[in-house]
Amino acid sequence: MRVLEEAFIAELPQYYRGKVRENYDLPSGERIIIATDRLSAFDRIITCIPDKGHVLTQTARYWFEATKDICPNHVIAYPDPNVVVGKRLDILPVEIVVRGYLAGTTGTSLLTLYKKGERSMYGLSLPDGLKDNQALPEPVITPTSKAFDGGHDEPLSPEDIMDQGLLTVEQWQTLSAYALALFARGQEMAEKRGLILVDTKYEFGTDADGTIILADEIHTPDSSRYWIADSYEEALRTGSRPKSFDKDFVRAWVVERCDPYKDELPPIPSELIEETAAVYRHAFEMITGTNFVPDTSGETVLQRIRTNLEPYFTK
Repeated sequence: MRVLEEAFIAELPQYYRGKVRENYDLPSGERIIIATDRLSAFDRIITCIPDKGHVLTQTARYWFEATKDICPNHVIAYPDPNVVVGKRLDILPVEIVVRGYLAGTTGTSLLTLYKKGERSMYGLSLPDGLKDNQALPEPVITPTSKAFDGGHDEPLSPEDIMDQGLLTVEQWQTLSAYALALFARGQEMAEKRGLILVDTKYEFGTDADGTIILADEIHTPDSSRYWIADSYEEALRTGSRPKSFDKDFVRAWVVERCDPYKDELPPIPSELIEETAAVYRHAFEMITGTNFVPDTSGETVLQRIRTNLEPYFTK
């Protein structure tokens, strides 16, 4: 299988390795971001999924191009299917999560908190009697602190954000307007593809002039929850979960066999890896309405990327 496990390129400067993406900062103020095929879970890398980096980069590209009239984004160029060259930004310390439904499984999701009996959260007030996965009256923003160095995100209200000096009032107003407009565009376009954009996260930064710019990724299968639209009404009626792009085969398989936070991980079967890869490819095709065509040029994915990035070696 052609996979991109790592993307270290010695000719590029200021290397930084993230869990999934590898970054290089150029003297020109540009940042090269390479999406690998690594799958991160349980605070570690558990395997690689063929074409995952390609899918995420090109799905984000589809959405960046479809929303550039709403707000500026960091994209400068796409020299390779796995690579975006963007503006280097100072990332703002608040992660903006927009939710259209009472859904989710994480500790900071509306549904998790609602089931614990909480009705006031993120500066919002929710009524009693809502069902799992029910549509909210209107999309809401549930911001969290952006944890660095392995910390945990914490729920925030707009008042918390101001009191802690995380954003100015003007920045919060701008981020909120951008996020809700992006989400509305996402839901509108997803509906035409037979999908429901349930919730998503956005990351924003500022450039040297202080302009707020959309960064990272947008509306990808990793940053967003999608449901298959024609499964929703029946799922809501029966209290089950609507069909989605279920990419958690590998995570579930690992949990069944060990404590992934303490034990050595067992080898991941190749058929499980390919099954997950197929889900990513299918998600790309449903979201964008175009066929997924892998780029098989170069002896390896890394060699192809090196060749495509050669113009940046001398910058």
